[in-house]
Amino acid sequence: MKYTELQLLQAKLYFSPEDVADLLDTKPASAKVLCTRYAKRGIFIRLKRNFYVFAQRWQNLARDEFLRIANLLQVPSYISFMSALSYYQITTQVQRDFWESAAVKRSIKFDIRGVSFNFYKLKKQFYFDFIKQGDIFIATPEKALVDAVYLYSLGKYKFDISSLDLGKLDKKKIKRILKIYPAKTKALITKIWNTDKLG
Repeated sequence: MKYTELQLLQAKLYFSPEDVADLLDTKPASAKVLCTRYAKRGIFIRLKRNFYVFAQRWQNLARDEFLRIANLLQVPSYISFMSALSYYQITTQVQRDFWESAAVKRSIKFDIRGVSFNFYKLKKQFYFDFIKQGDIFIATPEKALVDAVYLYSLGKYKFDISSLDLGKLDKKKIKRILKIYPAKTKALITKIWNTDKLG
């Protein structure tokens, strides 16, 4: 009976022990034990401390749901780099089973049931120009490119430049974003764009 009642939680993308406690009208400590037990049995998947998703639902998650989970795994963060460029259909490079985000706390990778969530730390002054698209925090297309090029210039990121459709990007916006970036990043953007000067 308990498992049948818990199926109601599948209406949520992810849930907490508090949600379980409310649903089953039980104590929070008991709900935590239940979540731990169900995760060990493979019924729940633990995303991070106190957040779970049904394993059955995990197999059928849509792209945007994975992006929402990426936002949850490290707060604050926003989707960026090739993941964002793929979202905006600016790259022909198809990403499957891995998602990339910018974060201010740390660079870290989470591997959850065959799916990788990669977080790249940016300096606080470079953590800007992202929007909320529905329930997802994501870089603007131009900032996603600059984020990728910036980390590439540091030897911390690789991407297929030839896969990009630069015609879909706003060059003036890129110039505005680049104002606070190092000369090396500006030079690389110039090389990619093959113009006289962007910085």
